[in-house]
Amino acid sequence: MVFRKRLAMPSPKSPASRKKPRAPAPARSYNSPARLAAATQTRERLVAAACDLLAMPEGLRGFSLDAVAKLAGVQRLTVYNQFGSRRALLEAVFDEMAVRGGLQRLSQAMAEADPHVGLNLLVAVFCEFFAGAQPVMPHLIAAGASDPELKQGMVARNERRRHALRGLVERMISQGDIHADAAKDLVDVLWALTGAPFLMDLTVGGRSPQDACALVQAAVADAVLRSASRR
Repeated sequence: MVFRKRLAMPSPKSPASRKKPRAPAPARSYNSPARLAAATQTRERLVAAACDLLAMPEGLRGFSLDAVAKLAGVQRLTVYNQFGSRRALLEAVFDEMAVRGGLQRLSQAMAEADPHVGLNLLVAVFCEFFAGAQPVMPHLIAAGASDPELKQGMVARNERRRHALRGLVERMISQGDIHADAAKDLVDVLWALTGAPFLMDLTVGGRSPQDACALVQAAVADAVLRSASRR
């Protein structure tokens, strides 16, 4: 008789005895305070270099990621990693100019209970801003006609000024100072009077920015008065 040897079958492991897969190690964070502070300082240095570059006689013609990197003393890749494109760098320059020029005070102008007082303050804020941006602004305006990237950014920011003016004019309408039919024309006139070209034209002959601002405020007040007389 032949006896066959029975093969021992492995007993199934109990759920408790099975090895659980190891959880992946948590991703290592590289956003340390020191690293973030260094990145912020680098960004500020690049924006400052970009502003200085735009203020040079070449203006936008000499403006590029390479030129900004050279002036800031860093590699082009550093500029690219911070901003990604020339347009984004230009937007950062606009933001820096706005901070330097005090455009954050526009919220104060819009919060004034009397829209006429708010409008007068808005004019003063933009006069101060454009006066402080004199070294750069003429180059930007001249180049905007032929540079689609720059023109797009400037148009968007100018429309914010129109929006603020429209808000103040609508408040004048709501309190009965101006007829609604005069609103569109008044906003267009105020938008032209508070723009950089008009203010810069007033300072060409040696007139101080303060005196130029006083003239703009008088012209704005006169435009509002004329619109009120059309009721």
